[in-house]
Amino acid sequence: MWILLLKIVGALALLIYGMKVMSEALQKLAGPQLRHVLSAMTTNRVSGVLTGMFTTVAVQSSTATTVMTVSFVNAGLLTLVQAISVIMGANIGTTLTAWIMSAGFSFKISNFVWPVFLIGLLLIYSKKRRYIGDFLFGISFMFLALTTLGESQVPPEEMGALQAFFASFDPNSFATILLFLFFGTILTCILQSSAALMAITMMLCTQANLPIYLGIALVMGENIGTTLTANLVALTANTEARRAAFGHLFFNVVGVIWVLAVFRHFVNMACGLVGFDPTNPALTHTPTQLTFSLAAFHTCFNICNTVLLLPFVKQVARVCCWVWKPKPNKDEDDFRLRFISSGIMKTPELSVLEAQKEIQSFAERIHRMFGMVRELLSEKDDDKFVKLYTRIEKYEGISDNMEVEIAKYLDNVSNAHLSDETKEKVRAMLREISEIESIGDSNYNLARTISRLKNSKEGFSETQYEHIHQMFELTDDALSQMSVMLKGHRDELDANRSFNVENEINNYRNQLRNQNIADVNDHQYSYTVGTMYMDIIQECERLGDFVVNVVEARMGVRQNPA
Repeated sequence: MWILLLKIVGALALLIYGMKVMSEALQKLAGPQLRHVLSAMTTNRVSGVLTGMFTTVAVQSSTATTVMTVSFVNAGLLTLVQAISVIMGANIGTTLTAWIMSAGFSFKISNFVWPVFLIGLLLIYSKKRRYIGDFLFGISFMFLALTTLGESQVPPEEMGALQAFFASFDPNSFATILLFLFFGTILTCILQSSAALMAITMMLCTQANLPIYLGIALVMGENIGTTLTANLVALTANTEARRAAFGHLFFNVVGVIWVLAVFRHFVNMACGLVGFDPTNPALTHTPTQLTFSLAAFHTCFNICNTVLLLPFVKQVARVCCWVWKPKPNKDEDDFRLRFISSGIMKTPELSVLEAQKEIQSFAERIHRMFGMVRELLSEKDDDKFVKLYTRIEKYEGISDNMEVEIAKYLDNVSNAHLSDETKEKVRAMLREISEIESIGDSNYNLARTISRLKNSKEGFSETQYEHIHQMFELTDDALSQMSVMLKGHRDELDANRSFNVENEINNYRNQLRNQNIADVNDHQYSYTVGTMYMDIIQECERLGDFVVNVVEARMGVRQNPA
């Protein structure tokens, strides 16, 4: 018995691992394109459902689709209403897994698995097709595990005890249905895999005579359990992530409630689609009918639930907003990461997307820091000047911390198996955060120069102030263009705007440098004032260079030398 138990547990582990390998391989093959589709095709509720469904079918992971959706909500690319419709579609798409499992339980396909392993191995050693090889390995592991579970015959004496245990429950009792629904929810939370529980349910129905009604109750519990995990993880995330995760839970719980109200009628209808009659226990049903009945119910449940609740997506979104109200606004000067610290389960490919959002936030913070420098130049009140300078100092420390934390995160992501395109993105991101941190250093250097000027009890002439403000305008324009480049799609952007602004800054710096030499020689102001004046101008020019470096890294191009 112990050997059999270990065999079953090992097969479940192989099943979970096979699905993980298959899903990650599919995401590496089509991840970037799927992300673009997800952001572009959710213009209304129906297209959102279809997008979520086809994306989940493509990557074989509703979790991956949900995390992508939450990422877009955080980034402002999707509204909560759109996100909920995508998650509804993901629920439908994930039912394909149940049909695949039914096929694995119903047909002996292990003989076909071994040649597929060989083909997959050959493809893995081919650089261009290694992800196809990973996919073949994953799906082969999955079918091998399903075949093993289907062939794991419980000894007659143990089988009798198991059958007697299930026989002790009255399948016609509503309380029994609720009890098995609860079991399904808890087991899914423990196993952290709805696919594993689906496999166990199919095994119990085909070998241990688990009544189909109780098996379907387990499947209903799995629908709730698979959302509880995401909600627990989302507790550490931001408000929008928690709302999206709760929307998934609310959608499935409401579905379970109305199905319970018409439980037997709905189950009989779903099972009838595959030629199974649960109302006549005297009939002998084949394992194929049992497993396909579970898959049919799973699909009917999610499709009907989506059709019923889709017109009320806005109301569902309001409930989510009511349950999860925004946190009180924290001091924006506190160091915290907005996206990559959420703790939501992600695949490496999707982690890169969240890191990109964090870099955008980093750039916005640095842009705000430059606005403080501009304000510092005009501040005359001593107390306000000290307070603002201290704030800029704090931002410089935050800039250093953000660079380190994002770099650590990207380093962890790069330890996983990534597609070549994603590896290139990670390298570009590491350069981006280094250059953005250098912009923060330039901001701090500007503030220090302004502070030195104030402490010297000297001041710039009105003309010098005009020149500095003009240089600040050009620099602010460069930072604004950098933010545009970081937020948009590369195919839709033009780096020449940033390059042109940087050329303007260089030309203006050269003009002011020549003018400064002439003004000092004409004794219009002291050499010391002229030095501090040019320190500000030169630092703005260096800041512009850092901005161009960020744009080059983001766009994968280099500025043509003048």
